[in-house]
Amino acid sequence: MTGTREQIEMILNKKVRPALAEHEGNVTVLSLEHNILKVRLTGKCSGCPAASHTSEELIAAQIKAAIPSVTDVILVEETSQELLDEARKLLGLSS
Repeated sequence: MTGTREQIEMILNKKVRPALAEHEGNVTVLSLEHNILKVRLTGKCSGCPAASHTSEELIAAQIKAAIPSVTDVILVEETSQELLDEARKLLGLSS
């Protein structure tokens, strides 16, 4: 599994992250269990209306093509604590 995780990071670095960086975003691997990869988009890609499209067309396509043992790529969409804290700060609310 470690080799696969390293392969995933290599594919993300070469084929996915450069495209996301053009939009001031990135991707983080959350887990790889039972051949299912869970990822989170970060930066300006987090919460973007096109996030599911990015996940399917870019991330999943690249990973599955290179590593056929990965059967699914799931985009975990949740608001980060950092973003919540920033919103509270902008709104003048205490955290």
